[in-house]
Amino acid sequence: MKTWQRWVAGATLALAAPLALAQEALDGRKFVGDIGPKGKGVEDANVVFTFAGGTFRSSVCDQYGFDRGAYATTKDGEAIRFEAKTVSPEWGTNHWTGTVKGDVMEGVLVWQRKPSFFRPNPEPVEKWFKAKLQ
Repeated sequence: MKTWQRWVAGATLALAAPLALAQEALDGRKFVGDIGPKGKGVEDANVVFTFAGGTFRSSVCDQYGFDRGAYATTKDGEAIRFEAKTVSPEWGTNHWTGTVKGDVMEGVLVWQRKPSFFRPNPEPVEKWFKAKLQ
């Protein structure tokens, strides 16, 4: 292996390691908390948020057919930021962005409804979520 190839391989590993460690830090964790419409109170309580096997799941979304979705993480000081996308064939797409700091997770969920005949360009619905490590 040439010197430049070793340097590129080393740099790639050095950059990927913090991301892998951040994802490993969330994998296997379960949080319980609430979800509500932006600017309003709790809509759904005792929701279970699960990070497992590189996927993210929200228990309240099961009833609408949202499947687990892959999640990505980045380290931001003491916090871990994450993003996930979950999809329901009938209801559309949920885009989750959040932060885990200590044993608290909070963030925003943007639900993009599936277009229909009567609503060809549905407006996204924004919700907040906050949970504690179980």
